[in-house]
Amino acid sequence: QVQLVESGGGLVQAGGSLTLSCAISGAIFSINVVGWYRQAPGNQRELVADINSFDMTDYADSVKGRFTISRDNTANTVYLRMDNLTPEDTAVYYCNAKIRRSNWPRASDYWGQGTQVTVSS
Repeated sequence: QVQLVESGGGLVQAGGSLTLSCAISGAIFSINVVGWYRQAPGNQRELVADINSFDMTDYADSVKGRFTISRDNTANTVYLRMDNLTPEDTAVYYCNAKIRRSNWPRASDYWGQGTQVTVSS
C-alpha cells in the first residue's frame, strides 16, 4: 500500500515562508515524478512544481523564483519551500507521485490528503 502524507501547512503573512513535506511510504520500486499541486476554493487544481528521479524540476510561472521543490530519495520525502508568499498562494496543497510498485511494472498516480496554506495580507 502506497501512502502520501503532506505536512507543514499553516497561516503565514504575506512575504513569509513555509516549507511543505510529502512523506511517501509503501511497497515502492521507484518514484518517477513527484509534484505539488494546489487548489483554491472554487478553482481547479493546478500544478505548482514537480521533480523527477534525476532532480529535474519544473515550476508554474506564478511561483518560479519563489518556490523550490526538492527530494530526499533515501527518506522518500519531497519538500516544497515557499518563499515570499502572497495571498494568491492560499490554497490546499497536494502531493502527487507517479510511483512504480515493487510487484508491478506500470507507474500509477497517488495523492496525499492535502495541507492548507493560508497567506494573509
